[in-house]
Amino acid sequence: MLRFYYVIFISFPFIIYYITKAVYYYRHDEQYDEEQCYDLAQKLIERFKKNARIRTISYGQQQLPKEGGYIMYSNHQGKYDALGIISVHEKPCSVIMDSERSKMPLVDQFMDLIRGVRLDRNDIKQQYEASLEIAQGAEKGRRYIYFPEGKYERNGNKLQDFRAGSFRCAKQAKVPIVPVAIYDSHLVFDFNSLRKVTTQVYFLDPIYFEEYAQKTTKEISIMVKERIEEKLQYLEERRRKLGLNKSFKKI
Repeated sequence: MLRFYYVIFISFPFIIYYITKAVYYYRHDEQYDEEQCYDLAQKLIERFKKNARIRTISYGQQQLPKEGGYIMYSNHQGKYDALGIISVHEKPCSVIMDSERSKMPLVDQFMDLIRGVRLDRNDIKQQYEASLEIAQGAEKGRRYIYFPEGKYERNGNKLQDFRAGSFRCAKQAKVPIVPVAIYDSHLVFDFNSLRKVTTQVYFLDPIYFEEYAQKTTKEISIMVKERIEEKLQYLEERRRKLGLNKSFKKI
């Protein structure tokens, strides 16, 4: 967490500036459209990345659906995951986040800016309403980032179980599912280091509704998890063959 506290300290003036601006954009949404809000969010992230010495590279952007909405399902490694994806995703997209975590200072204002969807894990009715909101938004052309693992526990580049219910909204909306594999994202905050770090984002082949229409949400979750796991295993194997090792010492 050293990097987190360090970047908050040296970026404090910029944080105040961008958050104040984000609140203003949100409260005057009749003046600022989704693209303008997203542009501000990306500028905030770029400032954060520069001060935190983070580089994020992406692959597969050309495979993203050119028109209409879709839902990206990504593995989850830590606090930087959503920021990393947003920083390399050109078109405006939103994030589905646990409501408790989304109410933290800075996070709350950022979620408002990108029109994030908050999910209460303890309220079945609210979960249903949130799922419906996501489905309706995707039908209208919005794009979302969903972490079906639901949480992260210093799992590194290894996957945890996927929650089948996370895929209900995609099936309701009948929109493409885009598996996303993030790699080394955990290095940003899991280690007490300020060394430069590079994370990777892979947008995998979209799964269109025709391919998953007859599947249950459980079957869809297995299919998506397998595709992400295959990519992560390939990257780990390539790292071993090249003799590349992470030089961070875990605390």
